Amino acid sequence: MTNTDTADVASTVSQVRDLALAGSELVRVTVNTPAAAAAVAAIRERLDAEGLEVPLIGDFHYNGHKLLNDFPECAQALSKYRINPGNVGQGDKHDRQFARIVETACRYGKPVRIGVNWGSLDQDLLARIMDQNSRRAVPWTAQAVMYEALVSSALESAGQAEAIGLAADQIILSCKVSGVQDLIAVYRELARRCRYALHLGLTEAGMGSKGIVASTAALSVLLQEGIGDTIRVSLTPEPGGDRTREVVVAQEILQTMGFRKFAPMVVACPGCGRTTSTVFQQLADRIQTYLREQMPAWKAQYPGVEAMNVAVMGCIVNGPGESKHAHIGISLPGTGEAPAAPVFVDGVKTVTLRGDRIAEEFQAIVLDYIRAHYGRSA
Repeated sequence: MTNTDTADVASTVSQVRDLALAGSELVRVTVNTPAAAAAVAAIRERLDAEGLEVPLIGDFHYNGHKLLNDFPECAQALSKYRINPGNVGQGDKHDRQFARIVETACRYGKPVRIGVNWGSLDQDLLARIMDQNSRRAVPWTAQAVMYEALVSSALESAGQAEAIGLAADQIILSCKVSGVQDLIAVYRELARRCRYALHLGLTEAGMGSKGIVASTAALSVLLQEGIGDTIRVSLTPEPGGDRTREVVVAQEILQTMGFRKFAPMVVACPGCGRTTSTVFQQLADRIQTYLREQMPAWKAQYPGVEAMNVAVMGCIVNGPGESKHAHIGISLPGTGEAPAAPVFVDGVKTVTLRGDRIAEEFQAIVLDYIRAHYGRSA
């Protein structure tokens, strides 16, 4: 999701471009004001002019019914609408305003993600479930009540959307929470009770390693159980940090679990007392960065390259063996040994690199391999 002011067309286009080139297959933008809604069509036009076909999702809260009605160009330009049933209106306004958004989606043939969030639950629904719980012989815990409120909000809203005319295969549900075990429990129950497409993600994963670990822990369990159709890793960026990091993390979760392939994977050893030199670390970082940066062009130029594995190992203990398991591997000698690094291609030693240009020479070998094995004439 972008974090620019959507009304700022140039900044939003720039960030959508960055996210798309990093591999994001869907990009969500905030549509919260008339200025933002008015900008959406221009954003779509600029992206199309650049050949960037990434779908745009509009994120609506409180006034989505009005913005979609007042700005039909916005409604048409978006590929999907995201609405939060806890933020479409209270009391008798809720159903009416929810219906207006769904009717717009039906008119333009757009899918809708009904995104429930435990930070903004429909208070009328929550009160109803709490009243029901108070009459139980053995009341549920507060946690169980919260889980049921999340799931019920999503399912009841989906039922309303279908009654209005939205097809079931145009509905995506999400129930976002911040706790790993909470997310797993809620989505297991949601998956048990429906067949709608599900969008996974912690609503606030956190910053840095905490956010990455939390997202990986939660999503991996659910994905392994066959739960989830789209995912988002919601990382708090460092001040001025790159928004694309959450895209890379999401891709790496899927790729390391074997569900998708996005870019060649680099296997590198963690280092030990035999590898006090930083040469192999620098080489692994350089190769990994190089491969990922090339992927926007390589997707079309070298189909299948995303399945390639590269090994960069630090010493002779496991280095040669690990290198042989990769498509291309290099085993550096470790500390205090002669600067000789054997290179293995498809399990066969082909050359030993020496000197100060090992990194450049190894990168050239990798590129030659890609051209020979994944080029359209290969």
